[in-house]
Amino acid sequence: MEKIINLNLEVLNKELKDKTPDEIIDRALSLSENRIVTTSFGVYSSVLLSTFHRMDKNIDVIWCDTGFNTPETYNHAINLINKFQLNVHAYAPLQSRAFIESTLGLPEVTDPKHQEFTELVKLEPFRRALKEHQPKVWFTNIRVRQTEYRNSKDVLSFSKEGILKVSPFYYWTDNDLDQYMQTHNLPKNESYFDVTKALSNRECGIHFQ
Repeated sequence: MEKIINLNLEVLNKELKDKTPDEIIDRALSLSENRIVTTSFGVYSSVLLSTFHRMDKNIDVIWCDTGFNTPETYNHAINLINKFQLNVHAYAPLQSRAFIESTLGLPEVTDPKHQEFTELVKLEPFRRALKEHQPKVWFTNIRVRQTEYRNSKDVLSFSKEGILKVSPFYYWTDNDLDQYMQTHNLPKNESYFDVTKALSNRECGIHFQ
């Protein structure tokens, strides 16, 4: 961990900006064997997950399943888990979907209950995952231009708890990813919808952790 804490992210991010995702991942893999990759099995999830199928087959894949995903997303998840033999650790809310719907419903983002809803279905499961896995390196698929918050990040950043967050595709555009998926014949989850974000330019809260 000492090696990670002492990293000069400003210098490294300048160095990594023009590197390929494979080069970024290869560099980060050398920092610690205690690493995770998170996924929501969203629109471009197959890009990052297929990359780890090549580079680190045994990495722990953390999926916080809210229980409110579309059927297409669950089918997409099953497809990728089987296709890439993912070492998935799924974390679900402690309460059932039926209980949550009967007590909170599906609150709009402007509803004060939305924060409690997000805590129940996404943030608590994620904190549970971090507590159990204690990662030193966390690979994500966040990219610039997605949200205002993500615009303030870079290829490398630290979480509040000092975990090194690595975003290998940070500077890639949607068009870049689409072309990559077409070239490598990867599936795209067009129907993905996150009830905790509701809008594509909102954060669900995981990356504030």
